[in-house]
Formats: sequence, C-alpha cells, structure tokens
Amino acid sequence: MNRIQTRRPSGNRLSRKGLTVVSLLAMTAAALTGCASGKATGGTSGQATASAGGGTTSGTKSGGKNNIYVIGGKSDDPFFSAVKRGVEDATKLVKAGGGTVTYLGPQSYDNLGPDVAKLTLTAISQNPSAILVPDWVPGNQDSAIKQAIAKGIKVFIYNSGGIDAAKRVGAVKYIGSDDYQAGEAGGAKFAEEGAKNILCVNTVPGSANQEARCKGIKDGAVSKGSASKQLPLPSSNFGNPSAVTQAIKGALLKDSSIDAVVTVDTGDADSAAAAIKQAGVGSKVQLGTFDLSQSQLDRIKSGNQLFAIDQQPYLQGFYVVSIANQFLSYGVLPPQNPILTGPLLVTKDNVDAAIAGTKAGVR
Repeated sequence: MNRIQTRRPSGNRLSRKGLTVVSLLAMTAAALTGCASGKATGGTSGQATASAGGGTTSGTKSGGKNNIYVIGGKSDDPFFSAVKRGVEDATKLVKAGGGTVTYLGPQSYDNLGPDVAKLTLTAISQNPSAILVPDWVPGNQDSAIKQAIAKGIKVFIYNSGGIDAAKRVGAVKYIGSDDYQAGEAGGAKFAEEGAKNILCVNTVPGSANQEARCKGIKDGAVSKGSASKQLPLPSSNFGNPSAVTQAIKGALLKDSSIDAVVTVDTGDADSAAAAIKQAGVGSKVQLGTFDLSQSQLDRIKSGNQLFAIDQQPYLQGFYVVSIANQFLSYGVLPPQNPILTGPLLVTKDNVDAAIAGTKAGVR
C-alpha cells in the first residue's frame, strides 16, 4: 500500500535533491544489512519489537532514550513484510543508543481508518518519543495523529498521505512514494504501449492512497489520449484471490473494449493474471500493477506483464525509522520534504536488477 501529491518530476525519476538523501541513507542501509546475521525478526535480541493487531508495549520511554512506534500494515501483507525488514534493520541504530522500536498493525483492512486511528491512540498511551504512521484514511486518522502532536510526540507520515498530509496534521516529514505520480507514470506507459481503455482494480476503495493511484492512472492515460475507469471491489475481497479473479473476469467479459488492467497490489495482480487467462483475452489485455513480488517479476521477464510500479518499501521502513531516530537524538534532519522512495517502473528493460533485489529481501 502507499500514496500522494508533490511537485511532479519528469518520468519516474526522483529529484536530484531527493537522490542525494536517498543515496546517503542507502549506504547506511546497505552497511547495516551486510553486517546482519540474517533477516531480523520481532522480539529477538537486537531486533525490532514487532507485532500485529495490538502489539507489545515494552518500549516505554526510559532514561531519555528514543521510544519509537511504527504503525504499518497487516503482518501477512507481502508489501509490509519488506517495510518491516527496513524497520528491523534501522532498529539496530535505535537499540545502539538504548532505544526501542515497536511495530503495530491491524488484523485486517476491513475497517482500516478507525482501526489505525485506534492503534495510534494505543501508541500515544505508551508515551513514545515518535509515532511513524501512514495516513491512509485522513477522515478517521487525522484526529488521532493531531492528538499525538498536541502531546509533544514527533510524528512522521510515511507510505501514504504525502506532503499534503504531513503539512495538514503538522508532521515533521513525509517519507515514501507519491501514489498519484506513480499512477500517472503507469497510465502513460499503458497508453504509450497502445492501450486505449484501462481498468484500475481497487480492492480498498475509499483508501486515500489507492484512490490516488487509480486517479493517477486515469490522468496519465488521458494525457496520452487513452481512457481509464475504476473497478471498486469490497475491501473484504482484499486477500481473497478467488473473489478478485472472478470480479475481474466478469468485468473483462462484460466490456470487450478493456485492453489493460492495473491492480493496486501484487496479490490482486496475480488474480488479474488468472482472470485474463480464464477470460481468454491474454492476446489483447495488458497487465500492470503497483508494487513488486516474484510472480510479477517473472511475468515481466517472460513478456506476460508490462510493468510493476516499485515504491521501494524496504527503504520506506528503513528511512522513516533512521531519520526519526537521528532527529530525536541529535536534531539532524534532511531539508528535503517529501523524501521520495519512488515511483520507479520495473519493465523488461530493468527487471533483472529488480530480481536481484528481491533475492536480497529488500524489494
């Protein structure tokens, strides 16, 4: 998952300033990853304290040490497993200074906004130094985020919400991709490859980041003379491959003008690939998705998928924890806002490098 509006750079490249920050932090991330004995896991010695659906509360502020709470996605969400890997690697820096990191996530996405607002209130009750949280559903979450800031807790918005959310609630920074820009890049790419009628499948309708993605797809397509519409599905379908496959298949059979499908996450992309095959339209319907997984990369390499839009979730988790820790400890803060981790289109031209990243557990 992820999100939203900043100044639009050309293509899918980061700004020069953003690259400077990213490059410096990436060297630190690589050094930490290289010295780790294996993938970090929550609750073990030297690693992040991590949990889902309520989490632990062992990180109460003590002796002035940094006590950071990270709110993220479900424990079984493939995207957030990469985010957590970044969080866990950055936690080594926090623990070296005597601090703690606690990860909280919802049990499901069925009631996302209210559930994440409750997790934010849970974090506030533990008197943390900082709360790092995506702003997925502003109408539900902003009040809780503002309560944290009013209590003097530093807040960083990451993954979803963009610079607009950070400014609106008074957060220190936004760190992540820009979902609208990412969608624009994907919509334009489809149109450049000949697609005229793109279907954006949204399994978390109402979520700000997913709505921004589909809007970006539409605007990017329109800018190149093509069109796009959204297929909103009940959020209960998220993580239900069979239901998503049948819904996409039905849409393809009902509207023969659809010649491209884009999904808001990798699990849905697998369902879309199955739907395209079952509907017998593989020769005319192109596929794209947001985020990466091995199955997406395999299809891109074999020529059965046009692209995947990478927002580099490992970097989101690593950057937001390490930057917050440095700010809390020393007042050190990169001047760039937002700090972008994407978007980057993975296509047949650069898929081999992305495959190497997935094998290392960072993409």
